Amino acid sequence: MLPEHGVLHPAPQKKFRETVVLVPYYGAHANALNRHIDLLGELGYDCVTLSLKDDIRDMPQHLISSVRQFGLKHIWADQIENVLNALPGNKILFGFSNPSASALEVVARRHGGDIKGVVCDGGPSSQLWHSMINYFTFEKNIPFYPLKASMATLFTMLWHPRFLKVIQEDLQKFPKGFRVLSIRGWKDPLITPQMIDQIFESAPQIDWQKLSLPQAAHLNGLKDFREDYVPSVTQFLSQISSKI
Repeated sequence: MLPEHGVLHPAPQKKFRETVVLVPYYGAHANALNRHIDLLGELGYDCVTLSLKDDIRDMPQHLISSVRQFGLKHIWADQIENVLNALPGNKILFGFSNPSASALEVVARRHGGDIKGVVCDGGPSSQLWHSMINYFTFEKNIPFYPLKASMATLFTMLWHPRFLKVIQEDLQKFPKGFRVLSIRGWKDPLITPQMIDQIFESAPQIDWQKLSLPQAAHLNGLKDFREDYVPSVTQFLSQISSKI
């Protein structure tokens, strides 16, 4: 039994020693990552999914982390680390949208350690408030701007009031040459490629590469542009994995 409602999805034929831990996007439903689970299984990776504590009704009791830090970014990092601690061997983190910032935090906490690399699909954003405005425009569609701005401000504070700064601090703790694949859609209405670049350009010691999808929006790369998505992800994962 894995913590954090973690579920192990064994590969039909396991080919690599590493386990891929999938960090869902905010508000992801139960089967949101099925395409990625299937892809990883086809490639020969066991993978694990977990459930983030992201229900706004429960947030007041989930805002202080294990090391007394405020914000959902740290809470989700605790959850990811709990899952990693329950898994043997090396791992790869695969995060989606802004919660991928919590995956980056875990790498910083462990100074790499048993994490061989990270894939960040559609995030994180260097301008969290603007991304929240976009979220409440294109995803939740709050037409009344004062309410939209208030919600964006509230969620920014709940996630972390210094979101960009703490991510950049995390990246400075990454070991030299640590591998990161950053996936971005050029037509993403929530988190633009420029917002993502500002995150990773602050850490010249890491070895990060981009997968740019010119026609993609937010997190629809595997669904709608599989012919571009799969080869790049497959190549990156194989470069940081150990064959059985």
